[in-house]
Amino acid sequence: MLRTITVDNPVILVVLAILVCFSIASWAIIIQKLIQLRSLRRSSREFVELFWEVKEFAAIETRLAGLKPGPLSALFREGYRETERLLSAEMEPGAERLLTAEAGAVENVSRSLRRVASREIARIERDVAFLATAGSTTPFIGLFGTVWGIMTAFQSIGKAGSTSLAIVAPGISEALITTAIGLAVAIPAVIGFNYVQGRIRRFVGDVDGFCSDFLGIAQRIFAARR
Repeated sequence: MLRTITVDNPVILVVLAILVCFSIASWAIIIQKLIQLRSLRRSSREFVELFWEVKEFAAIETRLAGLKPGPLSALFREGYRETERLLSAEMEPGAERLLTAEAGAVENVSRSLRRVASREIARIERDVAFLATAGSTTPFIGLFGTVWGIMTAFQSIGKAGSTSLAIVAPGISEALITTAIGLAVAIPAVIGFNYVQGRIRRFVGDVDGFCSDFLGIAQRIFAARR
């Protein structure tokens, strides 16, 4: 069958090649994201355990070297750096009172955390949109191959001047192959996209929760230094 498609239907061959490329890329992204999310879950769990076990920022910073890098540790480093910067500026002779309003200091730390959170989430979401593109476009690419195959079948009927099954069946079967493969590519891509997006949404929730916890602790620190 593949030989017939190669010789008699170059357009359908191109369609099949495109679908195969979409399939390879989709599966590569799905596998890569599953591995990445598993690693992120492990690193996040280790960091959260350390964070609530130690609770003191300087001690946490010292022990981060023994943990696998992850988004939450990156958030902590940025938040800790900004908190220390504000506290150091407050202690400098002649410096303006930066902590006269706790809300202003907390807002500075919050902006730093949001900037890092956006960067980390964008890194995690990279290439995921391709799965949605594959899931939505490959059925239509396969349908194009089907339409082209049916057109070829009708042209064969016109040239032969006969409507026998032997003339019509090869073109129709070749046409249906592209639709089947298009669906075979689209279904895993859509399932993978929904699953990965669900995992990412849960991780985004963890990031938001950690930012809230960090800001709460930072606010207490600023209040104690006033």
